[in-house]
Amino acid sequence: MEENLELLTTESRNADSMQIDTANATDILRIMNEQDQLVALAVKDVLPEIETAVQFVFRSFQNGGRLLYLGAGTSGRLGILDAVECPPTFSTDPGMVQGIMAGGEGAFIKAVEGAEDDPELGVSDLKALELTKYDTVIGIAASGRTPYVIGALRYARSIGAKTVALSCNKNAAISKEADQAIEVIVGPEVLTGSTRLKSGSAHKMILNMISTSAMILLGKAYENLMVDVHVSNQKLKERAIGIIRKITGVSYEMALETLEKADLQVKTAIVMIKTETTKQEAEKLLADANGYVKIAIQG
Repeated sequence: MEENLELLTTESRNADSMQIDTANATDILRIMNEQDQLVALAVKDVLPEIETAVQFVFRSFQNGGRLLYLGAGTSGRLGILDAVECPPTFSTDPGMVQGIMAGGEGAFIKAVEGAEDDPELGVSDLKALELTKYDTVIGIAASGRTPYVIGALRYARSIGAKTVALSCNKNAAISKEADQAIEVIVGPEVLTGSTRLKSGSAHKMILNMISTSAMILLGKAYENLMVDVHVSNQKLKERAIGIIRKITGVSYEMALETLEKADLQVKTAIVMIKTETTKQEAEKLLADANGYVKIAIQG
């Protein structure tokens, strides 16, 4: 049976951009900017649904589980982008947050035709990662109808993993396969059906919100500072020193010396300075505080 894609919001035509083909560069940019301003408001409308997703992810992390993003095309790439930023930002193990893309890693650069149309590929990709009931799977599809994502979500639910469906259409097909649906309605695209635009922006915002919120709940922030940043290069080392100084008020030299004594662990260095303890003592305080710097400092 033929599917009428034009019934989907993501495939409908935008009345405000009908003359964009004859517009000059200034007007094209103005139209796009005006449309982009609608994205954050659409995300605001689904904050309760995003919160549920955050709680799923947080509980998965608490139980030793993982956050797995899964999608095809732009949707898959956005999941990978968010996942790969977690280790440097939050010192997470690379396996803790992962992005899975229809067609494999090579599809990130070059599209693999037909990969998104096979629901069994979604199942096999999750099986290859040895999915468990402690994991959370977030299926991403702007249209909300990608078979690859549907198959993966259906399998994830069948084994007890928490599932989230992220789309840009009401009553999306993937929504029916998830414990929580997030349908962020950004309206028709400036270029009809080009969901890397408003839909992609909305999804990137939401993925950023989910991973960052869950990490903050895990204690990877002090006030609004990234206290679990992974010190893997000189830029990040300087950032770490700056973070330590902001929290403790010590000199550059003292912050650097303590950071090195703490084996480049920013949290440990902060607790060492604030509580005047050794590395081992600071690590114990952090462990007793479940990794929360503020609690470790206050005792």
